[in-house]
Amino acid sequence: MTRTLRLYHRRGCHLCDEMLEAAELVCRGNPVKIEVIDIDTDPQLVQRYGLDIPVLVAGDTELCRHRLDRERLAAWLRQG
Repeated sequence: MTRTLRLYHRRGCHLCDEMLEAAELVCRGNPVKIEVIDIDTDPQLVQRYGLDIPVLVAGDTELCRHRLDRERLAAWLRQG
């Protein structure tokens, strides 16, 4: 069964690009889909996150913000 992560990001954000790349590397070989959500497409997301991105979320749980927490993501993968 494929599990889903959501990455809240903004186009042109280098931290967002770095987190996506790092998360893809950590998740490689696992049945995980990373759904990339551009906060600028939704005014509520812009209000919620503003410049406080990227944010990686699993379900209702925030795994990390700004930089990838590899250990926390690896722990989430092990729970699967």
